Amino acid sequence: MKSLSKPSRRLVIAVGVALSLTLAGCNSDVSQVYSSSTPQNGKTGPVRVALLASSSQNGFNKAVYDGAVARAKEYGDVEVTVFDGKFDSQTQFNQVQNVAGQGTFDGIVLVPNDNVGIAAAIPAAARAKIPVVTTLFPVGPQLTELKPQVQGVVSTVAADTEANSKKLAEGVVGYCEGKNPCRVAILIGQLQFPFDNLRNKAYRSVLDGHANIKVVATGQGNYDRDTSMKAMQNILQANPKLDVLLSNADQQTIGAQVALESAGVDPSKMYITGGGGNQEAIKQVRAGKWAADQVDFPNSMGKAALEQVVNAVRGKQVTPVVDANTLGPVPVIVTKEILGQHPDFAGEWAD
Repeated sequence: MKSLSKPSRRLVIAVGVALSLTLAGCNSDVSQVYSSSTPQNGKTGPVRVALLASSSQNGFNKAVYDGAVARAKEYGDVEVTVFDGKFDSQTQFNQVQNVAGQGTFDGIVLVPNDNVGIAAAIPAAARAKIPVVTTLFPVGPQLTELKPQVQGVVSTVAADTEANSKKLAEGVVGYCEGKNPCRVAILIGQLQFPFDNLRNKAYRSVLDGHANIKVVATGQGNYDRDTSMKAMQNILQANPKLDVLLSNADQQTIGAQVALESAGVDPSKMYITGGGGNQEAIKQVRAGKWAADQVDFPNSMGKAALEQVVNAVRGKQVTPVVDANTLGPVPVIVTKEILGQHPDFAGEWAD
């Protein structure tokens, strides 16, 4: 979903230092503000929530927003305003601090660009008594720890990215059994982002244990169709024979599929994966052109995140971790066979 500029990469280093100082040196009053699921004296009346999207132009983020708005309408007195993070770490970092200082909003739902770097901005929200609920990724230095790690974050609505990535790679291992060599191309978002790096390492931890599996190329698709199409064209020039495309994002797989078909490759003759569970991906898996897809439920995540932030604002019990894998009607990894058992599932978002 995102790319990281050089200034943003410098920011990651700087905020990493700031984060360690923040976690070590927060005063006791601030550390008690929305730091657990314990109910507190809450606000009565309308609740105003800022939804900080990693990019408001992105289909996944739009689905999170739509889910939050739908849940807000059920409350009747909750308003959601979206902010465009533009897939830029510095922009979103500034937005957190601006929202914390405005006095306009009561809570924040965050879809983080840089889940590690953004942590240093969160204490400003805690000091303003503005609870933060993070979706898709946890916020803080521990990428696989879903329990809130940073003061001000009250709940995480996400799944175990490392475990889900390993499950996707295990499907590749099953397909490659008996093929030697089994040539694999990996298409990842941006390796400089912590979670994309985690995904890639999870893939390799599974694949590298099998001598017949050869990872011949790793491309970066930036969660974009055109970028991914060009990345796959470059991969095919050096590796015209591929057995597997292991991609972590549906947008990337869709773009890569264009390149494969333009090169005369029948996707159904390969093992192709995507990630996200968007509507086009579900169609491709049902049609047998893709072998598997890792499914997310962004609309449901938006609803769950909005509920937790409203609970925090109103002094009600907050659930510190909402497992996003449990929010939908299908397993986290779907195949044509599994989707056949769920004929009504179409995916919760469109690119």
